[in-house]
Amino acid sequence: MSLRYVRGCHTGETFSRPRRRIGVVVAVTAALVLTGTVVSAGPASAASVSTWDKVAKCESGGNWSIDTGNGHYGGLQFKLSTWRAHGGKGMPHRASKSEQIRIAEKVLASQGPGAWPVCGRRAGLA
Repeated sequence: MSLRYVRGCHTGETFSRPRRRIGVVVAVTAALVLTGTVVSAGPASAASVSTWDKVAKCESGGNWSIDTGNGHYGGLQFKLSTWRAHGGKGMPHRASKSEQIRIAEKVLASQGPGAWPVCGRRAGLA
């Protein structure tokens, strides 16, 4: 194993540190992938109806048919472009609660809970 010399960030002292061999890193990574040991963050998972109810309570007072005139619609306050990009038909505030949740699950999978940055966090959306 070869050594490289590095300077400590805070102390200014020079010390030796072993160099990592790329072959070892590749072998370990391949072994982890082949055994399925690697855990990935992946997309966010589905939320319960009660969690979506909490998000809607925060976003719209729980009114699934609200149109406030601010460009956001329905209980989960979809922008029309987001609604349509995820397969929504018509207007979000005219869709059923279950349809709004169905589209919200797609948004959650593609954008994560940050699509509802305040209310998603408050509701425990993950």
